Amino acid sequence: MTDPKHAAPGYTQADMDAVSNNPEWTAEDFAKAKPFAEAFPDLAKTIRARGPQRAPKKVSTTLRLSPEVIEHFKSSGPGWQSRIDAALKDWVAAH
Repeated sequence: MTDPKHAAPGYTQADMDAVSNNPEWTAEDFAKAKPFAEAFPDLAKTIRARGPQRAPKKVSTTLRLSPEVIEHFKSSGPGWQSRIDAALKDWVAAH
């Protein structure tokens, strides 16, 4: 049964009871729980995990740029920070 204080706004306790078929876990439920990889080994093998972090190739920094520059790079979509990096690399190579 759902605690009325935690019920979603606009729903009555009767509404919550009508759709609630997932009771709160007891200490016994937690004691019987298994890790995902143990409970679903075949599925767990298909999920790719991110590998270990290699040495960072970029340095995190804060840089103030004019609104026009930011607008220009953001207007062409995702990857705008990488495009700014590429433009700066081009400038450094030319100078």
